[in-house]
Amino acid sequence: MGTATRYKFDEFEADLRAAELRKSGVRLKLQLQPFQVLVALLERPKEVVTREELRQRLWPEDTFVDFDHGLNTAMVKLRDVLGDSASKPKFIETIAKRGYRFLGSTEVVSDQPAAPEAKRHAQPEALLPPVSNPTVQPASLSAEVDSALPRTNRNTARLLFTLAQIMYLIFYLSALFRWENTYQASFNTWGRAGSAAFVVYMASSMVGLAVRLYLISATAMDYHLLGSKYHILTPALFVLDMIWALSPLLIADRIGLGFALGACAALVYMPFAQRTLMKMMQSGR
Repeated sequence: MGTATRYKFDEFEADLRAAELRKSGVRLKLQLQPFQVLVALLERPKEVVTREELRQRLWPEDTFVDFDHGLNTAMVKLRDVLGDSASKPKFIETIAKRGYRFLGSTEVVSDQPAAPEAKRHAQPEALLPPVSNPTVQPASLSAEVDSALPRTNRNTARLLFTLAQIMYLIFYLSALFRWENTYQASFNTWGRAGSAAFVVYMASSMVGLAVRLYLISATAMDYHLLGSKYHILTPALFVLDMIWALSPLLIADRIGLGFALGACAALVYMPFAQRTLMKMMQSGR
């Protein structure tokens, strides 16, 4: 018997070797952990796969992770890609306090073992021992995907991300509350362009207030779609952050030009730091 390489159900096909889900031949965007959950359910259709079994499969014992949040997030993303619903499931049924069950019928596609004659005439590369399981172990795949991220507790990443948003809130409120000082500083720093700079800072402060309050509240409530929403906001946030990366120059006459330039450099780094923190939050560490 060959080993399973693909599972087919309805219009979908799960390719275990590529870790890809396709619908009618079109590749769907699905992260690794939701795909691993899907494979675990497809391996045992019509049977209950417990949450503990999924935990052992996706997260080793020595992995520090908010398991409940990670699994719930993975399931939300999986259902979203499949067009499924928890209240009216077509594919995945939630079994309260136990786990999940795949409701559909699956077709297993397996590799067929090579014929003896073919083996004798195979190239040397083909003589390598076959992989016992074409699906790479979840832990190793996850480590490979996230190996570039710093290793820290997910809650620490959430705290640091929230503090970054609070920092920007302080900037915006300070500029709006003492707008007369901001107006004067804009002219002192940018000369003839001071009027335009003042308008830019005031407008970006008001927009920034709404955006930062949204990010803080979504992080506090652990909104499961925050990662995708943040990805959409990233280009606009980058422009906003770059505008405010120059804000220390407005008070260079009080803190000194050297310190102001150093603060500007630190603020230029902030968009990239926030993106890294968001990835750490979404990776489920």
